[in-house]
Amino acid sequence: MQNIQFYQDAFIEHLNAFVEPKKPETLYEPINYILQLGGKRLRPVLTLMTAEIFGCDYTKALHAALSVEVFHNFSLVHDDIMDDAPLRRGKTTVHEKWDINTGILSGDAMLIMAYRLFENYEPKVFQDLAKLFSKTALEVCEGQQYDVDFETRDDVTISEYLKMIEYKTAVLVGAAMKMGAIVADASEECRNSIYDFGKNLGVAFQLQDDYLDVFGDPETFGKQVGGDIIENKKTYLYLKALEFSKAEDRLQLEHLYSVSPSNPNDKIDTVKQLFESSGSAQATKAEIEHYTNKAFSVLESIKVSEDNKEALRAFGNSLMNRNV
Repeated sequence: MQNIQFYQDAFIEHLNAFVEPKKPETLYEPINYILQLGGKRLRPVLTLMTAEIFGCDYTKALHAALSVEVFHNFSLVHDDIMDDAPLRRGKTTVHEKWDINTGILSGDAMLIMAYRLFENYEPKVFQDLAKLFSKTALEVCEGQQYDVDFETRDDVTISEYLKMIEYKTAVLVGAAMKMGAIVADASEECRNSIYDFGKNLGVAFQLQDDYLDVFGDPETFGKQVGGDIIENKKTYLYLKALEFSKAEDRLQLEHLYSVSPSNPNDKIDTVKQLFESSGSAQATKAEIEHYTNKAFSVLESIKVSEDNKEALRAFGNSLMNRNV
């Protein structure tokens, strides 16, 4: 198996060949813009890695990897509209750079483009990929709806939140890996195990994302730090802070999450302090480690070489310790 940079470079080369000027320009320019904004390329890299782990040439998985990345970016375009987010990966979001209608339509086109990429595979592989894609895409939509619903609910539980991030984020990480296994014609048992590995890693990844949203460096994080606080999102940090806080601090936190001040910096600073003083920040880091270790435990049952298992562990650890 190659190193991460190798897969990233190979994928970007494939992506650049896919991204080309088309008409109408007003539809395709926003698509090319979001696809070339950069990002970690986590999901497509995992697709390529998984194909090779199961004995397949990674190049055979490039179309599946691209489908995952196109779908992921489609979801980001629409999420940014729903969140009214100004920045994505440190750059202006699609709906801000163009307009909301363009963002909606370009996103719709990306969803169709993602599905069409499976046409590059023979019928049985196409069928398996498409079935997994449809299931995953619907779960991502369900996760997004849970996320929206939680903004107006005051009784969100930890288990509900973990289910939301499993659907909104983690299932796509699991699917990215399972797609690599499908292209490699791995056994059903291996496909399901690598999916579970990816899903648990995806939960850890999203919890880390929540943590960095509050405590990350704006220069490296690429998104507006404190964005979840501004939007009153009931993240794991918030829910744990409510659980751990004294009555007075809990009331203050609930009040802060019921208002939208014109200058949110004071709100962000106060909430940040409450997350730290309550022990919520530390509990979130512990949960990130828990799900990462849960992913690693799945590796033991997968029939691949120890070197390949170690490469996956190293990748998981790099995600857990990232700052972007």
